[in-house]
Amino acid sequence: MTTAKRLIPGYRMSLSIALIGVLLVIVLPFCALLLAGIQVAPQQFWAETTNSRVLASYWVSLKGAGCAALINTILGLILAWVLTFYDFPGKRLLDYLLDLPFALPTAVAGIALAYLFSDRGWLGQLVAPFGWKISYTFTGIVIAMIFVTLPFVVREVQPVLAQLDQSFQEAALTLAAKPHVIFRKLILPEILPALIAGFGLSFARSLGEYGSIVFIAGNQPFKTEITPLMIMFKLEAHAYQSATVVALVMLCFSFAFIFIIHWLQNKARFRQGVQP
Repeated sequence: MTTAKRLIPGYRMSLSIALIGVLLVIVLPFCALLLAGIQVAPQQFWAETTNSRVLASYWVSLKGAGCAALINTILGLILAWVLTFYDFPGKRLLDYLLDLPFALPTAVAGIALAYLFSDRGWLGQLVAPFGWKISYTFTGIVIAMIFVTLPFVVREVQPVLAQLDQSFQEAALTLAAKPHVIFRKLILPEILPALIAGFGLSFARSLGEYGSIVFIAGNQPFKTEITPLMIMFKLEAHAYQSATVVALVMLCFSFAFIFIIHWLQNKARFRQGVQP
């Protein structure tokens, strides 16, 4: 019995390169972090994990990432909808600008946001008379996270919207279905997995964001100090074991969140395949 020829040559070589790349770039760093965490004494691990300042930084990072991901999911859906279904002057420019956070260094983004929202900045001066302060507050952290992660949602949802079958929507319109019913019954089930993926990418990226936040957050302990900054402080103080513990807890948060996101995506796809 002869084996079927593979349509694409170089299977073994490409697979080997891919596996080696994943091993070197992803698996080995995680294993190194886990091994370093195992070497920490349980008492020290618990003390570092339950430190009040560290717990506060976890809460700031998680809350900020959650707020940014939720806002990005709504705003990203609207932007993807506009870019997919409407034609207007400057549409292509807007589409290009959405990719700017991918290419822009995060430190440059942080400096730009700090200047824009500071007390003497353009937007900072506009909201100052109302008693609103954006720079060096939790609001500034969320804005920085939104700026960096908004394209993730748009680029996840936009292709799905472009591939929607318009005939079902037209049939629903002929049956006098209301727009919100069409969206809830026909469109939302189709784009829900992409929305969940965009939310997850936005949350995960925001959780680990550092460069754009440190310039606008103020870095006040218990208020605007994020966990990546806490890790940096510990590394600068040569407290490597302490930094390892904090990083390991963040890694556990990330793994748990990724598991939940994949479970929700699979559930949404299953319901999409079962329901007519």
